[in-house]
Amino acid sequence: MSFLSMTRNIAENLFKGPSTRRYPKEKREYGLKSRGMIGIDIEACIFCGLCSRRCPTGALTVRKDQKEWEIDRLRCVFCGYCVEVCPKKCLAMANHYSPCVTERAAAVHLERQALRDAADAPAEGKE
Repeated sequence: MSFLSMTRNIAENLFKGPSTRRYPKEKREYGLKSRGMIGIDIEACIFCGLCSRRCPTGALTVRKDQKEWEIDRLRCVFCGYCVEVCPKKCLAMANHYSPCVTERAAAVHLERQALRDAADAPAEGKE
């Protein structure tokens, strides 16, 4: 009896074709609601730190004094809690994943907000 079921399985696989993709040529299309890589609009961020406190794995680090936002992509579980809690809505989840890495340091993504120079800032009290 098991020989017949195995033969049926072999016949189905012969005529159905491959069940995998040929990756470099055929890339996977993700749905619109799939959760993937977290991105930030660094210019809109106020560095309040709510996202890093809400992150269950501690993948996010926010340094307000240095205007830095950092994510360790290997620790992130794509839960989306940080996106939900952000008051300025500067965090967003893309529907694709970050590229593969071979070193842990390559998985840490750092964003810095450009600091204004004293010469570029308008002088207060002067007209």
